[in-house]
Amino acid sequence: MPEILGKQVGQIGFGLMGLTWRATPPSQEQAFASLRASLEKGMNLWNAAEFYGTPEYNSLTLLERYFAKYPEDADKVILMVKGAVGLDAHHPSGEPSEIRRSIENCLSILKGRKKIDIFEPARRDKNTPLEITFGAINEYIEKGLVGGIGLSEVAAATIHEAAKITKILTVENELSLASPDILTNGVAEACAQYGITLVAYSPLCRGLLTTQFTSYNDIPQDSFLRLLPRFSPENFETNKKLADQVKALAEKKGCKPTQLAISWTAHLSRRPGVPEIIPIPGATTVERVEENSVLVDISDAEMKEIDDTLAKFEVVGGRYMDQHPINT
Repeated sequence: MPEILGKQVGQIGFGLMGLTWRATPPSQEQAFASLRASLEKGMNLWNAAEFYGTPEYNSLTLLERYFAKYPEDADKVILMVKGAVGLDAHHPSGEPSEIRRSIENCLSILKGRKKIDIFEPARRDKNTPLEITFGAINEYIEKGLVGGIGLSEVAAATIHEAAKITKILTVENELSLASPDILTNGVAEACAQYGITLVAYSPLCRGLLTTQFTSYNDIPQDSFLRLLPRFSPENFETNKKLADQVKALAEKKGCKPTQLAISWTAHLSRRPGVPEIIPIPGATTVERVEENSVLVDISDAEMKEIDDTLAKFEVVGGRYMDQHPINT
């Protein structure tokens, strides 16, 4: 099993965004049940953010309440927290004042229930040197309030630069059958070079690779997915063809499409020049957590078959809106 900060973590982690960052979040009781289920299934790398929700109710608010009820679970979890983007999540800043504000706010919300194991500036601030940003985070590492530094949504050049300045524990970037870019743009290679764990968010491409969306009209009216180019009416039907192929491959394998997609992401770690990869699917129900936790064995021949299938399709539309910074 992979290790982070000297602690074993499961080959599949858990993304908390959907528990608080949506028009109608699930009940706290339902969220707690999902969190407990993830631990029971060994999904103990949890990914949270200061901005996953409102200032009044976000993933850290939820975690404070969860660890108040289940204090014995705090030491079982490696907690990644993204921040330093302002409370509206649109103004990334690596300035020491923003780093300190963000970490102090996160610690205040957690109320000492759980340490921040990995703090990630959610995007790189091109206007602030990395050594300045990392210096502010290191103040909290030295105090024992933060365990280490992670990067989020970064380009390969940033990883190379960062690794020369300080120890980088994780890099969190999008990776799925529909978004395999980091396998060829140098990000995965850079992580492997420095022994950095690659945390793969959206391994199900925000639900595209599941069976929940059979048409554009299945996407809820209040879902932010309707703002993403890949889910636009003109692109959805094209991209759904890939989802249909994944479904066919899963049926042949005798598993769920979700399980095939998540397991493919995890199994990439076996390839030469690829780092340890931990996918972090999100879920809001125990049933979905349990489904996502199943790591299906995929042979090299089956991985090649999947690659051959991917090569026949081109996903259309960007991962985010044009104004959203990516590959920073």
